[in-house]
This record gives sequence, C-alpha cells and structure tokens, in this order.
Amino acid sequence: MSGNYRKWPMVLFLGILTAPLILMYVYLFVDTVTNTPPGAVIPDEFTLEHWRFLKETLPGRPSIWLATWNTFLFATVTTLIVLAVSSAAGYSLSRLQLPARSFFLGGILVLHAFPTVTLLIAIFLILQMLGLYNTLIGVILVKISLELPFGIWIMKGFYDTVPWEIEMAGIQDGASRFQVWTMLVLPQVKPAILALGIISFLAGWSEFILPLVLAPGNDVQVLSVYLAALIADDNNFDMNLFKSVGLFYVLPVIVLFVFFQNKLMNIYSGGSKG
Repeated sequence: MSGNYRKWPMVLFLGILTAPLILMYVYLFVDTVTNTPPGAVIPDEFTLEHWRFLKETLPGRPSIWLATWNTFLFATVTTLIVLAVSSAAGYSLSRLQLPARSFFLGGILVLHAFPTVTLLIAIFLILQMLGLYNTLIGVILVKISLELPFGIWIMKGFYDTVPWEIEMAGIQDGASRFQVWTMLVLPQVKPAILALGIISFLAGWSEFILPLVLAPGNDVQVLSVYLAALIADDNNFDMNLFKSVGLFYVLPVIVLFVFFQNKLMNIYSGGSKG
C-alpha cells in the first residue's frame, strides 16, 4: 500500500502536465458542435453544421472519405514496405560481414540527414519522367525511400542486442538461415517492429509537403492537404469547419496511441525483447 502512496505525487504531476492538452481537445470538440455568438464565451446552441463535410462534399474539395482513404493507403503501404525492407536489411547489416558495410551505413545516415525540401525538385523531375507525378503510387515510393534509412538503422540496432547463441542453436538443430531469422530472431525484436511501425504510420499519416507538391490532384488528395486547402480558401473560410476537420484528422492518431500505449511504454522504459 505504501508503494501506491509514493506514486501519487508523480501521478498528480503528470496530471497537471496533461490537463491543458486534454482541456484543449475538450474545448475543440465543444466548439465544433456548438455555435457561440460574436463576443460571447459560452455557446448558445448545439449544432452539427460544422461536421457537414462527413455527409456532403465541400465546394472545390474532394470527398472527405476519399481523402481519408488516400491518407490511410499512403500511411499503411508506406509502413508495411518500410517494415519489410528494414527488417531484412537491418538483419543483414547486423549479422553478415558484407563488403563496405560501414560505408553503406554511413551513406544511408547521410541521406536521412538531407532535408526533404532540398530534394523536391529532383524528385519532381524523376516522377515526371517515370509518369508517376500526381499519383498515389509515386508519392508512396518517395516516402518509402525517405523513411528507409531511419528504419534500417533502428532495426540494426535492435538486432545487435540479440545474442548469437539463439541463432547458433537454431542452425545446429538444422534450421536454415531464413528459418532462424523468421522463427527465432524476429520474435526477439517485436518491440522494435512495433515502434518502427507506429513511427512510420504516423509519419505517413501526417506527411504534408510530399503530397502537396507531388500529388496535388483532388483524386489523390490526402487529409493534410485537404486541411491546408481550407485555410487557403480566403473567400469561404470557416473556422469551426476547420476545427472539425482538424479533429477528424487527429482522431485516428489519438486512438492509435491509446490502443498501443502499454506496449510503447515498455519500449520507452528499456524493453527490447519480445
């Protein structure tokens, strides 16, 4: 019981830190379902008018559900491919004595350090030559190439913590190198796979500059560009509508963190084994 009492100061401190953020989201939600007279602070009526984008297409904008699907597809495909390639490449760089391995690791770290905006012109020209400009496939490929260096480094670091004895025991039992990797090593780095998956998904979900420049068409528009277009519309700007779309945009991120918070806390507290 005394141990629980010791936790209360920390719980209280964390509650004070998070209270402004929670209140901000509560206020944001209340503001999207009410009308407040000019100059007033307290709302005077309940309304769902600010959420009309869920059932009707706004002028000059694609359907919100099309933009949501594009965003989900962009984030999910990026995540799956980054996980697959990073898991294999990280294992190879951790376990195999490949020629120029250090040079390759240094090279991908340098590539990751380049700001995305400095590469946009070159990427734009390449996608145009390949016929992939203004396509979801094109911007997904670009996002994958930019996320892979970080993913490979993360996975290699976790593979380095897995004891060689586990693999040696599998090989002595007659397992192939592929079986050892998939059945014995991958389960040991599940926290890394989960962390990298969440990071990659959030990076894809929140990406703005790449879709804006490389896929500006309404049929391939993602939610971040949809939201920015509402601000750019000076003639018909509606602050409450903007807040509603913004809340709709961040809701999946909040759900994701709530669902995986225990596993993420295990990673942040130092857990590295599955």
